[in-house]
Amino acid sequence: MTDSPLDVTRRDDGVVILTLSLPERRNAMTAELTSAWATTIDSLRDDRSVRAVVVTGQGTAFCAGGDLSWIGESPDLTVDSIRDRMLPFYRTWLSIRDLEAPSIAAVNGHAIGAGLCLALACDLRYAARGAKLSAPFTQLGMHAGMAATWLLPEAVGVAKARELLFTGRALDADEAERIGLVNGVYDAESLLDETLKVAARIATAAPIATRLTKAGLRTGGHPSMEDALQYEALAQPVTFATDDLREGLAATKEKRRPEFGGR
Repeated sequence: MTDSPLDVTRRDDGVVILTLSLPERRNAMTAELTSAWATTIDSLRDDRSVRAVVVTGQGTAFCAGGDLSWIGESPDLTVDSIRDRMLPFYRTWLSIRDLEAPSIAAVNGHAIGAGLCLALACDLRYAARGAKLSAPFTQLGMHAGMAATWLLPEAVGVAKARELLFTGRALDADEAERIGLVNGVYDAESLLDETLKVAARIATAAPIATRLTKAGLRTGGHPSMEDALQYEALAQPVTFATDDLREGLAATKEKRRPEFGGR
């Protein structure tokens, strides 16, 4: 690990690993980490060599959420001044949703509040057995933030999201998998390796088709079947015109693994 609060590892297969690296703070979203996140996501935004992004945490926590110490240190803050500070914070961390490449959270430990929202902002989530996930906003005396009232219903449905947000109770990884909050659960020692297997498989898929698929699912799916058909009637012909489609068909015929170039 480096001295940066965010460690960035680029693999040869196009997978990028982002590791929140403030274990002594349980990877809380400090100003320094938030700034590093903004710079890193911006650098990945137009990088077509990126095929998948994995987000995880160093140490025993995934992310303890926002660093709220500044509120207690600034008793004269107004609603407007707090709002002006929080909106950019939310948008910075949620910017991972804007990446064209799929993102995966490897939830290695507790994901709390905004930390859970970061995991929810990723396209897929895998958790370590023993990890706790919670949105304890109301139990702290505050309303949920960072799009929790949108991200949680997207993942688990409105009824379950209500329960989790009203009560603020913590779920263990196994319950999170049962309700669809995470896609799978692994022992802590194997979590990152298993998550990287998924990322590597995504990285071998045709990148144009993958980016278009993510775009089609960006808001949780289309509002109707007709909307889906209209989108697919544009997106699928785009892929029909690519070299990747010809490579995929040739590889199938020749019984070999395709090598997609993103063209």
